[in-house]
Amino acid sequence: MSRFARALVLDDLPSSLDWLARAVALAFDGIAVERAATLAEARARCAAAPPLALIDLGLPDGSGVDLIRELAPRGTCCIVTTMFDDDAHLFPALHAGAQGYVLKDQTPEWLAAMLAGIVEGRPPLSPSIARRLLQHFHAPAAAPAEVALTARETEVLRLIAKGLSVAEAADLLGLSRHTVAGYLKDIYRKLSVGTRAEATLEAMRRGLVAP
Repeated sequence: MSRFARALVLDDLPSSLDWLARAVALAFDGIAVERAATLAEARARCAAAPPLALIDLGLPDGSGVDLIRELAPRGTCCIVTTMFDDDAHLFPALHAGAQGYVLKDQTPEWLAAMLAGIVEGRPPLSPSIARRLLQHFHAPAAAPAEVALTARETEVLRLIAKGLSVAEAADLLGLSRHTVAGYLKDIYRKLSVGTRAEATLEAMRRGLVAP
């Protein structure tokens, strides 16, 4: 018998909710599927953390990454279901605790087969996402000592790479948001990067955060 007796499906599009709920029902016989269209609605349904959650990223009241960050430590198996296949969405979701990442470009039967594999320890990953991960980790690692960062810059980079916002990093470090934003600007300049995703990749290469 599957350990998944209950699942939460979060998506703001009714058609996607129907598609995802059908896939979950096909994958796990007898599972109770709850639906939510916003983060607020999902949180209201998570007083008891669901064993399984399928979570869209782009929502009317925020990012699904925030819900993953809340549910993963409570034991929920969080699977991203999205149309976003870029590094800027993929890596923050995985850092937050997502155990799978699938694109909404297949049939419910295909997704059901992917979800069923969780029981046997196979993380559900769309083929294009699996290729992206392989390409990233098979790429030659950049030399960590090539560009030196100060201790404070290194700490800011680590927190940002873990998915924290500038405001959250500032609160954690006891600094103003303006000061942390200045550190981040200096980090981007030193590393010759222009996006959070690129900075995250550099943090991973330096061993500041786990893949």
